[in-house]
Amino acid sequence: MSVKDRLNEDMKLAMKEKEAGKTRLSVIRMVRASIKNLEIDQKKDLTEDEVLDVVAKEVKMRRDSMDEFRKGNRPDLVEALEQEIAILLKYLPEQLSEEAVRELVVEAVRDSKATGPKEMGKVMALLMPKVKGRADGKMVNSIVKELLNQ
Repeated sequence: MSVKDRLNEDMKLAMKEKEAGKTRLSVIRMVRASIKNLEIDQKKDLTEDEVLDVVAKEVKMRRDSMDEFRKGNRPDLVEALEQEIAILLKYLPEQLSEEAVRELVVEAVRDSKATGPKEMGKVMALLMPKVKGRADGKMVNSIVKELLNQ
């Protein structure tokens, strides 16, 4: 079942659950709206990878907002965003652990023969297709920087 189909089915379930599914319903509706808007802009149906990109983008936006809310001492909003992220992560492939990402970074550094921070682009070009949608880009970026600065 495609991600779009799962979103449709989960939206129906959330609607049936009334109060219990309220947060899930609003999150699913936001993601579906983002997907639909992109389809309208591009004048075509999105592929499965493009849909996953939209979901990953929604997660990233919420994580960025969470950082700002933490700085602003708003634990209520942080908690709400954590719930939304948990809902969205169910639609993405299983997330890689930091150790798994670190192994992929070491492999990419070796394959690209990068010797310093100036060659970070080479490493990221090899790495991003492997971790796309499966790891947070900030984490990947920081691990690459750490390994290239050694």
